[in-house]
Amino acid sequence: MASGFPSIFNDVIGPVMRGPSSSHCAAALRIGRLARDLMGGRIARVLMEFDAKGSLAFTHASQGSDMGFFGGLMGWDAQDERLLDSAAAARAAGIEAETRIADFGDPHPNTYRLTLSNPAEKHTLVALSTGGGMVEVVAVDQVPLSVKGDYFETLVATAPRADDIGDPPQAKIEEISVHRGPEFDLVQIQSRAPLPDSVLAGLAARPGVRWVKVLAPVLPILSRRQPTVPFITCAEMLAYRPQEGLDLGRLALRYESARGGIPEEEVFRRMGGIVRTLQASVAAGLAGTAFEDRILGFQSGGYLAAKRSGRLLDAGLLDAVIACVSSLMEVKSAMGVIVAAPTAGACGALPGAVIGAAGALQLDEDEMTRALLAAGMIGVFICARSTFAAEVCGCMAECGSAAGMAAAALATLAGASARQAVDAASMALQNTMGLVCDPVAGRVEVPCLGKNVLAAANALACANMALAGFDAVIPLDEVIAAMDRTGRSLPMELRCTGLGGLSLTPAAKRIEAKLARPDSGA
Repeated sequence: MASGFPSIFNDVIGPVMRGPSSSHCAAALRIGRLARDLMGGRIARVLMEFDAKGSLAFTHASQGSDMGFFGGLMGWDAQDERLLDSAAAARAAGIEAETRIADFGDPHPNTYRLTLSNPAEKHTLVALSTGGGMVEVVAVDQVPLSVKGDYFETLVATAPRADDIGDPPQAKIEEISVHRGPEFDLVQIQSRAPLPDSVLAGLAARPGVRWVKVLAPVLPILSRRQPTVPFITCAEMLAYRPQEGLDLGRLALRYESARGGIPEEEVFRRMGGIVRTLQASVAAGLAGTAFEDRILGFQSGGYLAAKRSGRLLDAGLLDAVIACVSSLMEVKSAMGVIVAAPTAGACGALPGAVIGAAGALQLDEDEMTRALLAAGMIGVFICARSTFAAEVCGCMAECGSAAGMAAAALATLAGASARQAVDAASMALQNTMGLVCDPVAGRVEVPCLGKNVLAAANALACANMALAGFDAVIPLDEVIAAMDRTGRSLPMELRCTGLGGLSLTPAAKRIEAKLARPDSGA
């Protein structure tokens, strides 16, 4: 998670992006942006190293890590339409790149080991993709530290034990910390605005200082020192005395406003913008998408045509939801703009459920906004105690989480109380315990489409069960803890490596050969 407490916009609903995977495309792009800043924008050579037993060794090409990373090195954002050609753009910009796979014993499956250089300087950076597009830099030049992209980070390399740089004048500092390294120390200065050039020049002129670097934030909501939030677990929220009469969406407004130090009106406005982006993505998907390098073609429009002709079993509201879920998955696979909610691999379930149901029920944008906020609050509880990374906890972390979030959103659309929405989320998460991640041919399409549809259908059923007064039995906080334990117990082969489940079927291998884009080093 980001510093302090998860943010709905940083950790849960977002980023707005292109590409098949937020853990790979969006996170890699953010890591590339931070690496670019470390080099002052001047990069001649980059070496990317991945652990042989991690996920990236098998998926860095097919799931878009390379594409995202080179886009980040170019300084692009996650929505840039040039991303598909980012590697060529980096080569044209004079960046020489090499990828190596070796046994590093990295504890996290999504670990990036980078060595960057130009004729004047050379730096190393180790970073993690922690799920849903979130990242953490854990070392710079062999100095351990933590940079999560939620501050302006000023790094000052100093002679060992040269701790006292004081509080830089004319600067509003959130926190200053010192990190010991084998050759020099790093002073880390975190602020919500860039330090003035005069302050940076003064730091660089101090005795013993080797260099000063500024890493700009890559997250939309900045953190602040010692934020206070009204609750961080579901139990705390339900016991929150001022919650009388507030539904889950309004409680989410209160949380995100306190967490980010921004007015509730701005929180609502931001989420409204995301709703409009999602509506445009659904419309684009239903109109038809085309992309050469994918397994599945345009199918969502055919679903609606089949419904209109009477060829489907009548599923009522679910039919509208399935069409919207499918359309978003097709837009993702065609490199269109989607919202990771909570991840790109699970980008269809929650938004498709909300937009499909709201359209069928003729509900307006404000009601969809409140529903997505309610989903975001459930996501905060999951993020605070577990992960959205399938590489860590299997697909229960992605489509399972999306099902729980969507159940709460749909219940909120129907006017549920906060308690009913939470119960819907608990039941939906219980139903996805142990869900594995086994993408065919390394693409986030099969069985991902079906799992997104399953998540949305599960959400709809659980929302109705909660509205009818069904007993969830297990409190949401306990379900999240169980989900985390179960996911981490899954073998590595079933956690987004392409080494188990449907990934190894003869049909999957034939598809992989047909696509003919094997990952280098895999």
